[in-house]
Formats: sequence, structure tokens, C-alpha cells
Amino acid sequence: MARQIPLTCSGHTRPVVHLSFSDITPYGYFLISACKDGKPMLRHGDTGDWIGTFEGHKGAVWSATLNKDVTKAATGAADFTAKVWDAVSGEEVRSLPHKHIVKVVDFSPDGDRLLTASNEMLMRVFDLQDESAEPDLLQGYKENIRAALWSEDGKYIMSGGEDKAIRLWDTRNMTEVKKVDIPQSVTSMVLSKDGSVLVVTYDRTISFWNPESKSCFVAGGDDFKLYKFDYEDGKEIGHFGPVHCVRYSPDGELYASGSEDGTLRLWQHTVGKTYGLWRAVNNHVRH
Repeated sequence: MARQIPLTCSGHTRPVVHLSFSDITPYGYFLISACKDGKPMLRHGDTGDWIGTFEGHKGAVWSATLNKDVTKAATGAADFTAKVWDAVSGEEVRSLPHKHIVKVVDFSPDGDRLLTASNEMLMRVFDLQDESAEPDLLQGYKENIRAALWSEDGKYIMSGGEDKAIRLWDTRNMTEVKKVDIPQSVTSMVLSKDGSVLVVTYDRTISFWNPESKSCFVAGGDDFKLYKFDYEDGKEIGHFGPVHCVRYSPDGELYASGSEDGTLRLWQHTVGKTYGLWRAVNNHVRH
């Protein structure tokens, strides 16, 4: 079988630490990357073609996401802010102040609210329809939060952090309703597109919560390798630095990986097919 050669998307100058695909839209789907260079980038999700760079943060960007119709983007950064952007013009719409580094941002399913988690050891839910409204707070952590996201129906928020637990919060009253202890600190959480599978990573473990039958999953780590598993056999493919994040595209045809080497790469999911090597040209023209 031919070795797969991924599409390599250049442009970032420091490690890529978070990736997020949009849903499928009439214009295709899109990919946003968060990087320690402070300049999140938007690309076409299937080709990696650069669309634009969101400029305005004054520190490393730790998280980036898109709403369902890709009209808005959100980012969280080391400058103690979360920002909401117009994803069409690239302009900043709103800057949300925090008291510490913002590590997580996630739009509610309807796009009307934004979840953030910061190193203040609390989460906030901002009403994006009312700029005068104070954010709702989800409190109770005594250690840093590393991951947080909405449920598919928007009624719950799931979170995990250095306290070695997965927590479930009811967004109707902003209270914790369940806590599940795990052996080590949570490093990431991803919800499948249909909302049926929550994938949680900790230490050297990938765990599936309420899983349905899946043919394979992908994972990456500090050994510079990206692993593809079919639950029985493993196939190794690599970056030139530790792999920080891996995400599947919404159509399941490819997956993206972000690395310490400052690149993000697109890998075709179909076994036996390869992409030709491609490098994105950052021509500094805003979309």
C-alpha cells in the first residue's frame, strides 16, 4: 500500500494547538486553527486553501471554533480575552474580557451563546444576542479546566480538567448534575457530529462514552506520530513535532492534525488513496 502523503498547510509560525471543522454548508466546510503565534486562520476544510487570518489577539491563541453556518468564529487566548469574529469579513465583532488565559471556546448549537473556560478555574456562558447581559458562571473547579463543550441539544455542558473527572452541567440552571472520576487529568474532549459519542483523552488513554459502532479513530502524541486505529491494527504516520490535536471533517472523508512544528495537515481517510503534497500560500489578502 502506498504511503499516504498529506496536504501540508503552512502559514503559522509557532505550534498549532487546536483545530475545529465547521458543519457542511452550501459552500462546503471550513477549518479554523488556533496557534501560539496569536493568529488564528480560516481555511477551506477539504483543500486546506487559506481564506484569511483573524488579527487582533496579543497572545497565544489556545482555542478556535466556528458556528454552524460559518458566519461567526470565536477564539480564546493568552491575552485574557475571548473574541467573536465575523467569519465572512474577518472583522472582530466582540471582545469578552476574562481574568486569566482563555483555554476553551465553544458555540452553543443555535449559535446564540458562547461557552468559555479559563485558568480562573471557572466557565462562562455569554449571551451573544445581548451585549449588556452578564455571563452565566459555572463554578466549582479548584484546578484548571482543559476541555469543555456543549451537548448536541444545548441543554448540557460537558467539561474535564486537572481534577481527574468528567463533569456534566445543566445549562437551564447552570448547576453540576453529574461527576465521573477518571484515573488522570483530561487532556481533550470531542463530541461526534451526531452527538452520540463523547471521546475523552487522558494520559495514554482514549475513552469512548456512550459509543456507537465506529470503524476507526485517530490520535496523536508527543512521539511526533499520528496513529490511525481500526481497534485491531495500527498504522503510523508522522509530523516533525508533537501532535497537539486531531479532528475529523464533517463528511468523514479526511482528518486534520495540528503540530508543534507549526503546520496543520490534512489526511485522506479512505484507505489506499493519497493526496499530493500541497503547501498553502499565505498571500496576506483577507477574504
